[in-house]
Amino acid sequence: MLAQIHVTFKEGVLDPQGKTVHHALNDLGYDEVLDVNIGKYLEIKLDSASEEEAEIRVREMCERLLANTVIESFRFTLVPSE
Repeated sequence: MLAQIHVTFKEGVLDPQGKTVHHALNDLGYDEVLDVNIGKYLEIKLDSASEEEAEIRVREMCERLLANTVIESFRFTLVPSE
């Protein structure tokens, strides 16, 4: 099974890298860009007995290590391996 994980800053948390990219895009003439949020994308290959077990384990991984849950939120999807 493959876990596809997205980690981003929570609403209201300052994202200086996103602001820098936003201003750079505006300076390059992309005035339609209103905001930019920078985050992390991770893929983890799992050997789990079931989708339910994989979901529990991935949630634990995110909460314990992959995301700083004070300032970041995470979401993930599980994709069956072939």
